[in-house]
Amino acid sequence: MASFRLGSSGEEVVSIQKRLQELGLYTGALDGQFGGGTESAVKAFQTRENLEVDGVVGPVTFQALLGEEAPAEPALAAESLEHRCLALTGTFETSTVAPGCFSCVTGDFDAQGISFGALQWNFGQESLQPILERMLRNHRKVMEMVFHEHLPRLEDALGAGKPACMRFARSTQDPVRRKVQEPWLGMFKALGRTPECQDIQTEMAAEQHRRARALAREYKLKSQRAVALMFDILVQNGSIKDTVKRQILKDFAALPQNLTDDESEVRKMQSVATRRAEAAKPEFVKDVKRRKLCIANGEGTVHGIPFVLSEQFGIGLEAF
Repeated sequence: MASFRLGSSGEEVVSIQKRLQELGLYTGALDGQFGGGTESAVKAFQTRENLEVDGVVGPVTFQALLGEEAPAEPALAAESLEHRCLALTGTFETSTVAPGCFSCVTGDFDAQGISFGALQWNFGQESLQPILERMLRNHRKVMEMVFHEHLPRLEDALGAGKPACMRFARSTQDPVRRKVQEPWLGMFKALGRTPECQDIQTEMAAEQHRRARALAREYKLKSQRAVALMFDILVQNGSIKDTVKRQILKDFAALPQNLTDDESEVRKMQSVATRRAEAAKPEFVKDVKRRKLCIANGEGTVHGIPFVLSEQFGIGLEAF
């Protein structure tokens, strides 16, 4: 059974928040983000019902709160492995829990115009234009429902090339704080919440996912978590150099022979995570190591967000 805790997100969390709100225990937004306010309300409910007070909505608390069995797995687990890997790395990249990472919008603080989505595709590198163009081509009605009378302005910019896109992007922002303003902020966020746009973002990351699978096979790793690890390495770090690979393979050769298959898989992933992190620039080693070991171990805290990959993303040691 799925459990929902600090760091969880999705429609199930909305249902939890809504019920807690009805009971007068929660006053925050129904945003599907299991934060401190939601955890506090869950603990209050558990105290009132004489349940174990741990702030986790497991099977017992879920039944008591919502009057039904907890789902067998999170809704995200029903998505493709490609989508789940992107959701995980997108959460790391944006510090916004999935599915919110798919609709993350940032302004021109880095001279890239507007950055959008799980991997912060942007106008400056001309990586955002293909997403918007594909949405217009394949899902025009969705674009019309999101942007309404503002859509022609966006279309004109896309049709006129990168300089026009950059001018458009900067015209939507506060010139001092470089933050996208309304109504454009809300419209881009609404776009990122549509399943059509999320599917296109997953398609845009397909080549990196293909390479991640190939990299997992190269290191004789078999799990979905290994693919997620390699995908995150490709996104954040670009590759694994030959010198690092030699260190990793040396670690593999030194592993005890009496490990179970799962134990061996985890130990190998820990080696990949640690060695790749150590090869990063000194100022980034701690962050990279924390992030990569979170995936290798299946849990951890990154950028203040607690992760349990199997519960939140349906990513475990199952074979990919």
